[in-house]
This record gives sequence, C-alpha cells and structure tokens, in this order.
Amino acid sequence: MAPIAARLAALAGATYIESVRRTYYGCATQENTPEIHQNRPKMNLTLPPRVTDRAFARLAEIAEAAGEVKALRVAVEGGGCSGFQYDIRLDDPTEDDMVFERNGMKVLVDSVSLPFLSNAVIDFSEELIGARFVIENPNASSSCGCGTSFSM
Repeated sequence: MAPIAARLAALAGATYIESVRRTYYGCATQENTPEIHQNRPKMNLTLPPRVTDRAFARLAEIAEAAGEVKALRVAVEGGGCSGFQYDIRLDDPTEDDMVFERNGMKVLVDSVSLPFLSNAVIDFSEELIGARFVIENPNASSSCGCGTSFSM
C-alpha cells in the first residue's frame, strides 16, 4: 500500500519521492528528505476552525436560559482598529454556512469568513474582567486589546 503522502501527491497531480530513513541509537535521521514535485500550482491544505467543548457548553446554557435554540455565528468583517473584526452573534443558518454541531448546538461560519478562520479555535473564556466567546486565530498577525479586531 502506498504511503499517505504518495496518495495525496497523486490526488494533487504531483509525484512523490520516498525518503530513506535510518535510525541510530534511537534517534531518527533522514538521509534524503521527501520531495514533492508538482505539475500544478501548490496545494493549499487548510483546516476548518475547531469549536471547543467549552464553547458548545456555553451555547447550551444560553439556549436553556433563552428558552430557544439559536446557532452561534462567527464571521469576519472589514473594519475595527486592526483591519478586520469578528462578528459573533446568535443567528439562523444560511445555505453557504459551514455548520459545526454537537449535542444539538450549532456554530456557523459563512463561506466568505472561512478562509480567515482556517485552523482557528472558537472558544469561550470566563475571566475576572468578563466572559465571552473568543477566537484563537493563527492567521492573525496582530490584534487589538479587546480581542475582536485583528490584522493579517
């Protein structure tokens, strides 16, 4: 069976060259590093955002207190003091939303915001200064003190 990297390379129209791996005294070293020669432009492998259990739990608490279940929308808009800002609110799903669901609770990210939130973590934070949904975004090069505005 071909290694996973070879199968991914084939899907991308590339050729995979397997590396030679040697082990000395329990330490792994690579004599030749794996190379992927692509016939196409580079693939952009990104992961969707991840929603923590704490965020889903807080959303369930809000639904119980309000007496109705609404989804949490996380969107990115232009503006704010750093260039982009998060729009976090209760909303209904639309056709172009990516829906994250657990135990009947939903978190929505629209297709325009999705690239800005790739590999991000949507969490809920409760501190002395207050409680809020927070976004840990590895794509943000800087953010403001309030945590709702960022730049890339």
